[in-house]
Amino acid sequence: QVQLVESGGGLVQAGGSLRLSCAASGRTVSSYVMGWFRQAPGKEREFVAVMRWSGERKYYADSVKGRFTLSRDNAKNTVYLQMNSLKPEDTAVYYCAARLSTVLHFSPQVYDYWGQGTQVTVSS
Repeated sequence: QVQLVESGGGLVQAGGSLRLSCAASGRTVSSYVMGWFRQAPGKEREFVAVMRWSGERKYYADSVKGRFTLSRDNAKNTVYLQMNSLKPEDTAVYYCAARLSTVLHFSPQVYDYWGQGTQVTVSS
C-alpha cells in the first residue's frame, strides 16, 4: 500500500504561484510513476502532469506546459508541482496519484493510489 497526502493548495490571484506537495509513505515509490490530475466542478478529472519517480522523464498537459514544473525530493519521499502564472481556469481540486510502472500514464483510471486532493482557486 502507498499513502499519498497532498498539501499546498489555496487561493491565489491570477498570475500568482503555488507549490503543491505530494508526500508518499507506506512503500518505497522509486519504481512508481507519479501523476497529477485535477477536477473542476462539473468536469471530469483531467491529466495535468506525470513523471517517473527517478525524474528522468516528465510530461505535461498542453494547458500547463511552460507554467507548471514537476520535481521530487528523495529524502522526503515527496513530489512537487510548482505552478506559476496561474489562470482562473486552473481552479480545481488537484490530486496526486501513483502507479507501479515505468510507463507514463495519462489516464486517471489506471492509477492505483490517490491522495485526498487539495483545492486550488485562482481569482481573476
